[in-house]
Amino acid sequence: MAAKHFAHLFLLLSVGTLIVVRAEKTWCVAKPSSSQAELLENVNFACSQVDCRILEKGGACYSPDNLMNHASIAMNIYYQCKGRNPWNCHFGNTGLISLTDPSYGGCPYE
Repeated sequence: MAAKHFAHLFLLLSVGTLIVVRAEKTWCVAKPSSSQAELLENVNFACSQVDCRILEKGGACYSPDNLMNHASIAMNIYYQCKGRNPWNCHFGNTGLISLTDPSYGGCPYE
């Protein structure tokens, strides 16, 4: 059974009380309806901002070698690095925020 990932958010209330709120881990993936041109644009943009070396041939996330897979991974790296904000997964309305870990094989999606 897959383990659930949670992040903890700490909120300091105005009266000085600290509370902990649990938030589920989220991932960014490419919409299946995205065009090849949109996916390529997303890879190029994301990889110009974050380290995408895991997508290079021989890298942990190279396989399967297709644009949908590479775009989803590049978009998710960007999303994770930029703080998991909804606007960091927009990509011209071609990104989806997932509550389910899309990882498979040896490629960590985090």
